[in-house]
Amino acid sequence: MANVRTATRPRTLAIDIGGSGLKMLLLGPLGEPLNDRLRRPTPESATPGAILAELSEMIALQPTFDRIAAGFPGVVDNGVTLTAANLHPDWIGFDLAGALHALTGKPTRLANDADVQGLAVIEGVGVELVLTLGTGLGSALYTDCRLVPNLEIAHHVFRKSRTYEEYLGNAARKRGGTAKWNERLAEALALLRRTFNFRHLYLGGGNTRKIRLELPEYVSIVPNVAGLIGGIRLWDSEAGAGPAPEADAGSAVQGALEAQ
Repeated sequence: MANVRTATRPRTLAIDIGGSGLKMLLLGPLGEPLNDRLRRPTPESATPGAILAELSEMIALQPTFDRIAAGFPGVVDNGVTLTAANLHPDWIGFDLAGALHALTGKPTRLANDADVQGLAVIEGVGVELVLTLGTGLGSALYTDCRLVPNLEIAHHVFRKSRTYEEYLGNAARKRGGTAKWNERLAEALALLRRTFNFRHLYLGGGNTRKIRLELPEYVSIVPNVAGLIGGIRLWDSEAGAGPAPEADAGSAVQGALEAQ
């Protein structure tokens, strides 16, 4: 981990808003972590006001930073959250990027949380799919580094008129048991492979630790911190584009992931 006092600028405060946890990490200019990850439970009400109040307390504990990169579990358009299936309905149409800028005075970029995680782990070759297994199900699809925006696989029909999230979200795992959840995950991975013909699939999120499957070689489990480290890519590339980093930046991000 780099030394915060000697780290060059700009410093990016990466924020990951989840259905069960709020996470924060300070990144150096190449995406290298500068401090330990801070995590707090998502407030039970999960309204914009409640979450912003918690984030404000967490931000006060951070060293100085120059800009913000945030991930949110829903569709995001130009800094505005358009869906929030696992949070409060008040998030629909909420200008989160503007709220974070008003809270901190720092420029802010916002994207879907799975999109941010994908920016940290994809290789940028061919079709690559990212799934995050947590409170809900996040997804991001890339073709040669380019993001296909607002895919939201979670809310597509999977089987028996029910969605992927209804079978693979954490509530479904608790209700049906981890063994059944793994069976459904295996079925979903096979179906998504036939649907998208991806070259590689990356699995992230807290429930990856519940996976008991022998995964095929084209599937990798990635560390949860990717959802924070990927935030540097929101500043490395134009909004909606995949990563276009210099070689040293790519190496720094990869090294940070491998260190977790």
